[in-house]
Amino acid sequence: MIFENRIPDAVPAGSLAGRDQPVLDLPGGLELRPWRTDDADADALLAAGQDPAIQLWNLFSVGSRDEARARIGRMHERWRAETGAVWAIARPGGAPLGLTGLHAVDLAGGRAEIMYWVLPGARGGGIVVEAARRLSRWALDDLGLHRLQLCHAVANQASCRVAEKVGYAFEGTMRSSLLHADGRHDEHLHALVAEAA
Repeated sequence: MIFENRIPDAVPAGSLAGRDQPVLDLPGGLELRPWRTDDADADALLAAGQDPAIQLWNLFSVGSRDEARARIGRMHERWRAETGAVWAIARPGGAPLGLTGLHAVDLAGGRAEIMYWVLPGARGGGIVVEAARRLSRWALDDLGLHRLQLCHAVANQASCRVAEKVGYAFEGTMRSSLLHADGRHDEHLHALVAEAA
């Protein structure tokens, strides 16, 4: 018996490389915009790389302004390679307050994983919820993805609340799936699917 590996009504997602990375409006006068290699953006990324909470949950560190600029350059390379899409959360003309983006982008399969963090001075105001909500809508409606995943360490209850508020359904616990500086963590898996969104 021969099976055809084809889904007749699947629609491939759009492209990233064929378009400029858009600026997306957020409530409260904020926006999602591409990261820039200027001093303000490099300094914000450097501050994030030194923040203990961001380091704890993201295995993310940046040791210098030059390293920050190199990371920003890699963000733009991922867009052109269609493997990732990363935005700064900022006020128009202002320095970044946080980051949100898509990684593990699979345009052919119509899926990606969402990520985010916020600098200490911007925490507690709900901006990461608004950023994740807006990016999710863009990924499903404009880019044409079918499934978005949101994964976080079980101990990271703040990320669990973000997932719930944005509408990502809890799908289960992935045992010992995330390696952090303090060892392996169980990870919650949440997802948002196009027809359920």
